[in-house]
Amino acid sequence: MSKKNIIISGGGTAGHIHPALAVAERIQTRAADIHVVFVGTTRELEKKIMERHGTDFIPLKIEGLKGKGIKSIKSLILLPYAFLKSLTILIKKRPVLVIGVGGYSSGPIVLLAALMKKPTVIMEQNSVPGFTNKALIPWVTKAAVAFENSLPFFKGKGIYTGNPVRKEFYSLPPKQREDRLSLLISGGSQGSTFLNQGMTETLPFLINNRDHLVIYHQTGQKDYSWVKNSYSERGFPQATIAPYFFNMEVYFQKSDLIICRSGATTIAELIAAKKASLLIPFAQAADNHQFFNAQELSEAGGAEIILENEFNAQKLADKILDLWKNKDKITQMEKNLSKFKPGEAADKITGICLELIKDNKRS
Repeated sequence: MSKKNIIISGGGTAGHIHPALAVAERIQTRAADIHVVFVGTTRELEKKIMERHGTDFIPLKIEGLKGKGIKSIKSLILLPYAFLKSLTILIKKRPVLVIGVGGYSSGPIVLLAALMKKPTVIMEQNSVPGFTNKALIPWVTKAAVAFENSLPFFKGKGIYTGNPVRKEFYSLPPKQREDRLSLLISGGSQGSTFLNQGMTETLPFLINNRDHLVIYHQTGQKDYSWVKNSYSERGFPQATIAPYFFNMEVYFQKSDLIICRSGATTIAELIAAKKASLLIPFAQAADNHQFFNAQELSEAGGAEIILENEFNAQKLADKILDLWKNKDKITQMEKNLSKFKPGEAADKITGICLELIKDNKRS
C-alpha cells in the first residue's frame, strides 16, 4: 500500500526545525501509512540537522521580507520562484495535509495548499504571532498555538496545544546541586553575537570564582573561533565551546542555569525540562516576541530577565555569582515552571492533523 504524504514546511533555524521533527515523529508513530516530506530553506545547518534525522527534505530558495530594508529587493525577486517551486512540490507530492511551522519558507506552500482546498495547519510558537503566520490566518484550516493568550489572534481557528519539543526534554532527570555552578550559554542555532560578546566580557568578573563554574557555550558558526580564543585568553580554557550542540538535551541536563535568548522553542524546552534560566531577549525580534516570551516565564517565577538596553558584564556576573551562592533560588525557579502544563504538544498537534485528514476524506 502506497503511503500518503504530509508536507511540513518552514525552518531556517533550529527553533523551527525541532518542533517540526517532533511532530513528524509523532505522526509517523501514530499513522504508519503517512510519509512526511519536509520543505525548508537552503541554510547549511538545516541541511545537517535534516541529514542527521534521515528525513525526506526539499530545500526552497527563499528569504524573509520583513525588516530587511534594501535586502528585501532580493527577497521579492526570489518570491515568484518560491511559489513556482512550491506549486511543483504540491503537484508532485499530492499531500493530504500541509503544516506550516513558521518562518518565511512556510508561506508560499501553505498558502498554495489552502487555495487548492487542502487541509492546512500552522504552528505558532510565539506569544505574539510572527509576520508569516499573521498573513496566513485567513487562509488556513487550523492553528496550533503555544500560548493561550495567542488564541484571539486566530479568529476561532486557534487551538492551544503548547509548543512541541523533542521527547528527550520531558524525561531529563533533575540536576543534583554541587558546589560548582554549571552554566549553559546559547544564542540559538545561529548564535548571538550580542550574547557571545556579553559572556566573554563577563569572564574577567568571574575569574576569582572560575573553580566553582562549569561552562558550556554554543556560539553559532560565525563567532566560534574568536569566542573559543576569548575563553582561553581570559582564563577559562576548560570551558566547552562549540558552534552547535546537536545533543542539546544532554547539556540541558548537565546545567544548573541556562543563559539564553527567549525564542519560542527555547522557552518550550525550558518548560519541558524544568530548567531555570536567565533570559536576554533579542531586542530586534519581529513584533518584540522574544520579550513577551520571556515575560511568560518571568511572571511565573521560572526565569530572570536582563534586557539588552540594561545589559552589562558586571550585571551578568553579579547574577551568576548570586545564583551560585544561593542555589535554592535555582531550585525554586525549577519548581515554579511546574505551573506550566505543556503536556505532549506534539501528540495534540498530531491529533488535530489526523482528524483533519479524516474529515477531508469524508467530505
